[in-house]
Amino acid sequence: MTEKQKVVLAYSGGLDTCVAVRWIQQTYDMDVVTLTIDMGTHEDLETIRRRALQVGAIKALVVDATDVFVDYFIWPALRAGALYEGAYPLATALGRPLVAKLLVDTARRHGAAAVAHGCTGKGNDQVRFDVGIKTLAPELRIIAPAREWDMTRDEEIEYAARNNIEIDVTRKSPYSTDENLWGRSIECGALEDPWTEPPEDAYAWTVSPGQAPDEPEYVEIEFERGIPTALDGKEMKGPELIQELNRRAGRHGVGRIDHIENRVVGIKSREIYEAPAAVLLHAAHRELESITLTRPAMRFKESVSTAYADVVYDGLWFSRFHQDLAAYVLSSQQVVSGAVRMKLLKGRATRAGVSSPLGLYSKALATYDEGDQFDHQASLGFIALHGLPARTQARVLKGALSEQTLRPKLNPPELQATEGAQTRMKDEG
Repeated sequence: MTEKQKVVLAYSGGLDTCVAVRWIQQTYDMDVVTLTIDMGTHEDLETIRRRALQVGAIKALVVDATDVFVDYFIWPALRAGALYEGAYPLATALGRPLVAKLLVDTARRHGAAAVAHGCTGKGNDQVRFDVGIKTLAPELRIIAPAREWDMTRDEEIEYAARNNIEIDVTRKSPYSTDENLWGRSIECGALEDPWTEPPEDAYAWTVSPGQAPDEPEYVEIEFERGIPTALDGKEMKGPELIQELNRRAGRHGVGRIDHIENRVVGIKSREIYEAPAAVLLHAAHRELESITLTRPAMRFKESVSTAYADVVYDGLWFSRFHQDLAAYVLSSQQVVSGAVRMKLLKGRATRAGVSSPLGLYSKALATYDEGDQFDHQASLGFIALHGLPARTQARVLKGALSEQTLRPKLNPPELQATEGAQTRMKDEG
């Protein structure tokens, strides 16, 4: 008897992946090994493991990857200042390359011919998984049941019943959610109408800013080379620090994001995110960079941050371009050490103070009071040289072009026409 081929399925224990176990067996006649990965949500991994075996998996593997997720995915993205379209801290997007890597490693360890995931054909995650997996292991086959079977949720429930798959589907949420330590992603239901304000029941980690405490709370975050290392003077490991800031920032309503997003697959999508710690840490990190990076370094870092966020969002984590960007980020962060005091109040996280032993701010140079060490007379020579190209060009063009050509048009033609009509009406009146 020929041994069946194996497939490693990324398994959450929910309806989709439970149905996927049986569907893969029936459709592809393959043995299914499930892989469940914890990235800081503290799920009941043992219950999920037993459920996988009950629905037919030949092996059910569970991995706590929280520390790896923080050290090798969250912190690099924070140091890069990676916010997709200036808003999304990339919580789900950062988790996908880690899942892809663990799927590939597990498949090779267990001699599997394929890997599988539960993504549909409409979202970003299918791109992230497929590109990541094929970059790491082009020989592996990818199976995406939800992209192939074309079943509605009700049809999935019926399929589960017919196949004696016991799964609790009595509590049907109107939203589709994904979460890890760095944040929650919420979509579907009423959220699909961008005119509709997000209902309060969409949120789980944050209180409404209007219901947050009236008194501010201050947190002091210490960074070493761009990585948070301590909170209020107490050294903490990454997962512990993020969990504590999720709790403290969340109770002040910090971390709610309502974003009209450009998906990789070409559609616009309305996405709701909750990321209290991520929003707070990105804000604090930017404040520390403002005092430790030079002006050209900050300007260039902005473009690197945008490119880095796009790489993560677009599923290109394992690309050479990501490695190139990461090399610059690593270099830039060597001076980003110090402490930032942040004020949490009514949904906002703002700087209350910043200090760094490598800071470039000098009160003696900035002050207008006693102790001013800035050489005011040196400005005259600087201004003369700084403005030399502009003065030279103005002198050359003045002799070559008419005054009318040189005069800037302050108003667009439409406004000029309107002004002309108003002048005529005034004269005629």
